[in-house]
Amino acid sequence: MAEYGYRVIFERIPEGGYQVIVPALPEIITYGRTLDEAREMARDAILCHIEGLRKDGEEIPRDPFLEDPPIIEQVKVAV
Repeated sequence: MAEYGYRVIFERIPEGGYQVIVPALPEIITYGRTLDEAREMARDAILCHIEGLRKDGEEIPRDPFLEDPPIIEQVKVAV
């Protein structure tokens, strides 16, 4: 059994809850009412996607950002 890790972005949305995006697996977009639910939805979506790739004999992508993560900072400017 192989283990795969992916960077997941939980974005709060105005209607409430969290949109879930997995940049290395752009086919995945899901949602959760709470952050915990969004995390569980992310796990389920990733697992289902990987199982589908395996079933179709396709390569399972790795997340390149886990080895070389992007630098995210806030930059403030005064106008």
